[in-house]
Amino acid sequence: MPDTNFIGYLAAALTTCSFVPQAWHTFRTRDVSGISLGMYLVFTLGVALWLAYGLLLAAWPIVIANAITLALALAILTMKLRFGRRV
Repeated sequence: MPDTNFIGYLAAALTTCSFVPQAWHTFRTRDVSGISLGMYLVFTLGVALWLAYGLLLAAWPIVIANAITLALALAILTMKLRFGRRV
């Protein structure tokens, strides 16, 4: 049987890293026109709850991945709120 922590850390790394290109692109271009505010609000709340769940279980792959993902999602959400009002 494969090491479950390895699978958890690998899944966490891949899903977390998937947000880096979007955050970098948004930061660099300040173009948030293709980002849904509603989706990112709900998504960010969901990630915060996953983080809380991971903390309650002391499941470190979940905690680490969601702490990083929450930071990236909050950065994108902040940029959407800040730059999305421009016409």
